[in-house]
Amino acid sequence: MTRYQMLRRIFLRRRVKAAKLSNQAEIAIESNFFRRLDHLANVRRFVGVWLLFWILLSLTSVWQLVSLNHDFQTIMPIPGGIYNEGILGTLTNVNPIYATGAVDTSLSKLIFAGLLTYNSQNLLVGDLATGYSVDSTGTIYTLKLKPNLTWQDGKPLTASDVAFTFDTIQNPEAQSPLYSSWQGITVSEINPLTVQFKLPNPLASFPYNLTVGIIPKHILGSLNPTDLRSAPFNTNNPIGAGAFSWSAIEVSGNTPQNAVEQIGLVPYSNFNLGKPKLREFIVHAYASKSQLIAAFTSGQLSAVAGLDSVPPAIAKMSGVHVHSLILTAGTYVFFKTQNDILSDVNIRRALVYAANPKAIIAKLGYSTLAVNEPLLIGQLAYNPKYAQSTDDLSQAEAILNADGWVLGKGGYRFKNGQKLEFNLVTTDTPENRMVVGMLKDQWMKAGAQLDPLYESADTYATTLNEHSYDATLNGISIGNDPDVFVYWDNTQYDPRSANLNLSEYNSSSASSALEEGRTRLDPALRTIKYQPFLADWQKDAPALGLYQPRVIYITNGNLFGLGDSEINGQQNRFNNVMNWEILSTGVTDQRKS
Repeated sequence: MTRYQMLRRIFLRRRVKAAKLSNQAEIAIESNFFRRLDHLANVRRFVGVWLLFWILLSLTSVWQLVSLNHDFQTIMPIPGGIYNEGILGTLTNVNPIYATGAVDTSLSKLIFAGLLTYNSQNLLVGDLATGYSVDSTGTIYTLKLKPNLTWQDGKPLTASDVAFTFDTIQNPEAQSPLYSSWQGITVSEINPLTVQFKLPNPLASFPYNLTVGIIPKHILGSLNPTDLRSAPFNTNNPIGAGAFSWSAIEVSGNTPQNAVEQIGLVPYSNFNLGKPKLREFIVHAYASKSQLIAAFTSGQLSAVAGLDSVPPAIAKMSGVHVHSLILTAGTYVFFKTQNDILSDVNIRRALVYAANPKAIIAKLGYSTLAVNEPLLIGQLAYNPKYAQSTDDLSQAEAILNADGWVLGKGGYRFKNGQKLEFNLVTTDTPENRMVVGMLKDQWMKAGAQLDPLYESADTYATTLNEHSYDATLNGISIGNDPDVFVYWDNTQYDPRSANLNLSEYNSSSASSALEEGRTRLDPALRTIKYQPFLADWQKDAPALGLYQPRVIYITNGNLFGLGDSEINGQQNRFNNVMNWEILSTGVTDQRKS
């Protein structure tokens, strides 16, 4: 075989082998690829399911980590933020010896400081003073000022400023509404850090008068007392020693009816109780209630004060908190004891028995305490033994029957042709309308006709001053101390003046007990001295006690530091204002980690 033939045979053999391999490859591709293309959709579905599973697993893990982190964190308030409070009313005079309206007293509380103040538990504590001491006679009170006190303009605050403040109040030419409360009291500057008050008689409640704001002698001392009430200081850059200092004022609106005043305040860094934590405090004073509500619902305000109820537009907002700040005050129906019908003690007693204050309180929409004596439940000298008996219609009917009042036409009682009927005057608010409406129904069951009269706040103020009512529904401020002399003593009613004995209650034994109780400093002895007054008040029924009223404070979001204790007046919501905070952050709680 030639070499050529040999090579040709090898070539042919390899070509046959290559053909076989090619054929096998084609068979393999056909079997392993083209024939499995039909299963590709299933493969894609399989891969997608697993991919989705891993995505969900990853998201769940992240969510668990975030949740665990949240569980190990506590929301904590932090300093800062601008606080915008809206209040109904107008700026008139923030000087503390003149301030009376809601806006004025609120600003005065923020800007000025007193010798004493109330803490977050509504207890009397030192403010500019470290506290007070009283001598054995109960007539000399001595207060030491804290060292290094300054006014908001940097000038030193001394006992000279304190003496100037109360000397000005006592000066009739200054025309302070506090004038009558300070007559007969001698104020002395002992040294730059000590001031002394000498009273003509012992008065256990005197320290509560020392919360009035102190005013600067170096600014106002040169003014004639007759010019003080109208001084620019009172409405334009007043200087105090309180938590916040005056920054600026802006007024908008073209009529008194739609006026809006914005008063900017900044923290006073040397405030003796600690620099406030808010960065700025802006008071928005609205003459119009509708403007105030609109500003809050639009998110312009952090809080709103001065409303007597929660408007529907605010009630339906999310994130809103309604704070019911219960007052150390009492809502009563005062029976004018000099009135023809209500001069009869049996009628007054029957009206008390026929009333159901518990049912009224249940309809208020907020939690509060009942008032059934001239003193508040839990107050020094309060004694449940002398609580009024109510919700006893059968006893009311028995008293009226014995007194000659006979049921007649329409289910009302008559005596000698006279109908058992009287009016009741009060301010026109939703709460008052509810209360009076329920009283009318309760007293009608006993045969008495009540004629409600609802008045505007301004008109009602005149009605109170003139005592032009048969009965009136009104709240009176009582405070922490049980000295209620001005509301029930027979010297506190004079038809020629606007004294606060709204019932015109005239009991010599009750008045004697009131006068003795207020002059005893020992708590146990005061309690004993007040008991005859409580007994007479229960027997004579010059008023019907109902409940402790509230002021509402509405915030848009959380307000840390406000507190929930009773307060003595609307402006006392600021008792703890230096600790208010509106910002917050999450802080890891190491105890849980």
